[in-house]
Amino acid sequence: MLRAIDFFCGGGGMTYGLRLAGINVIAGVDFAQECQSTYEDNNPETKFICSDVTQLPDNYFEKEINLPINDDNLIFVGCSPCQYYSIINTSRVKALKSKDLLREFKRFINYYNPGYVLVENVPGLVTREDSVLPEFLEFLDARHYKYKWDIINMSYYGVPQTRKRFSLVASRLGNVTMPEPDKTQPKLRDFIGVNNGFPQVEAGHSDKSDFMHTVAKLSSLNLERLRKTPHNGGNRLAWKDDEHLQLPCYIGKDTYFRDVYGRLRWDTPSSTITTNFVKISSGRFAHPEENRGLSIREGATLQTFPHTYIFKAPSIVANARIIGNAVPPEYARRLGILLNELKEKHNGTIQNES
Repeated sequence: MLRAIDFFCGGGGMTYGLRLAGINVIAGVDFAQECQSTYEDNNPETKFICSDVTQLPDNYFEKEINLPINDDNLIFVGCSPCQYYSIINTSRVKALKSKDLLREFKRFINYYNPGYVLVENVPGLVTREDSVLPEFLEFLDARHYKYKWDIINMSYYGVPQTRKRFSLVASRLGNVTMPEPDKTQPKLRDFIGVNNGFPQVEAGHSDKSDFMHTVAKLSSLNLERLRKTPHNGGNRLAWKDDEHLQLPCYIGKDTYFRDVYGRLRWDTPSSTITTNFVKISSGRFAHPEENRGLSIREGATLQTFPHTYIFKAPSIVANARIIGNAVPPEYARRLGILLNELKEKHNGTIQNES
């Protein structure tokens, strides 16, 4: 049976998806204490290690959880924070620490030599000239790992959002493949809305239940803007000539950031769910019809977390951060299925060679 260590695990999106595929996730590692209760409550059989990986010695897992070296059935997962490489990041200085986390991940691969490696990150990991990716790929080559990577749109992998991500699959046991994309994209209407268990609510609604259909408050001015924004895909251009509603920073800039204050569309995937998806001023995050932004549960659902997944952080902002930073569990599940198939193939190859 394959088993895994999930580095930079956050609230457990990757862990949960791999577990759905039958993979035993032994431990998740993250320095963000706000993620711990969410991770542990939803993944009770997995140990949460609250630590900064830069402070962990190479042999930490060997000593603490008896993790063997050179285990063919071991998967190391590295979905490191990606602020430095993100196109929406505004402060490279604050995000600088995230730039080299792939090097830290490499350190543990070098020591334990796992059979399989998964990496997920933003496309900027490929496009930025100062990226550590070339160094990481050279390392995999030197350790005789076979690998494939691609920039994938998760809307073709069961995730109802146009979420583009760098995804890498590697193994030292033989050749690898990437998950096969679907031919069609899922629609927003198949995931949220009244017919999917989301009752109509107003901006500022607080849901004290575990369902967490909680919505951020809106100022009276933003409510007025939404009332004038056409349903099902409307944007801020609907009120650009209203001196009372127009934002000064967008005067004469109708082609800039047109998704800001925009409504989602029922018959397409949603925008990428970011850590700020509860704020309509951060992108196309307004409900297609109701005059409000997305709720915590709606964002989680568009990230493919099940309705039973409970988010335990102390605020709407913290829970949105956990959700937006997560690897969608459905994509993780498909990666897990792929690794199980590769393992069977590799076992057959090894037996035939012997």
